[in-house]
Amino acid sequence: MNPSDSSFPGSPRRRRTSFAEDFRRFFVRGLAALMPTLITLWLLVKLWEFLWEALGRHLIWAIRQTWYELGGWWFIPKESAGHIRVVLDSSSVSVQILGVALAILLVYIVGVFVGHFIGRQFWRLGELAAMRVPLVRAIYPAVKQVTDLFLTDRAGAFEGSRVVAIQHRAQDVWTIGLVTGPGLPALGKSTGEDLLTVFVPSTPTAFSGYVVVVPRTAVVELPLTVEEAMRLLVTGGVLSPSPGQKKLPGEPAAGPGPVEIQGLDRPSSPTGASPSPVG
Repeated sequence: MNPSDSSFPGSPRRRRTSFAEDFRRFFVRGLAALMPTLITLWLLVKLWEFLWEALGRHLIWAIRQTWYELGGWWFIPKESAGHIRVVLDSSSVSVQILGVALAILLVYIVGVFVGHFIGRQFWRLGELAAMRVPLVRAIYPAVKQVTDLFLTDRAGAFEGSRVVAIQHRAQDVWTIGLVTGPGLPALGKSTGEDLLTVFVPSTPTAFSGYVVVVPRTAVVELPLTVEEAMRLLVTGGVLSPSPGQKKLPGEPAAGPGPVEIQGLDRPSSPTGASPSPVG
């Protein structure tokens, strides 16, 4: 008897799916496969349009005006306004590529300029001057907060942080956080405890969250890097660190052993010898 025969004793009978169910299932699969690529291409196109509309076309206009005004000087040929407009036609793809390339170069130059101390001071003076305009003062701060949220390199702020676990809401319910510094001295004097400031990221926007001040003795250090902790939080725990990950620098080579934050008193090992602290 054929095992695939529905009359075979004990064999489950497969339910025949309709065309609509098959279409919906495969359509969702195809959409899941194509969506990352389509969204990436859409974002690149929008970025291209933004650079061209906001900067590129204005840079091309400035080049046209400079060519017309300085034509005949040095190596710049003297041409009529019509000829210049034809050569640097904004509807031409090559001219748009030139404009976007110049826009990218301009953004890079501004980034280099504000990346230095003197450049930052001049930029802040410009911002203060712009804030004197009433309409700009009402709009600019909100726009700057939004752009800083998405474009500022905030990962570097936690580069030297340690990944820890705390239970500040409920007993035996652990929360992952990053040690950002010591606790408030005034609060430490009031409580009589050594405190730590811990930033607790939220999910899935791991760069937003809240800050808690906890006793140093209530903090458990985790053998994770900041990047691994952020990946765990952003994905909601789907991408967890692999069990065979590397140990932190200075972590004991053998034995589970208790782990401490720098300066945290640790219980001695069963043999009476105090294990070396994590560096």
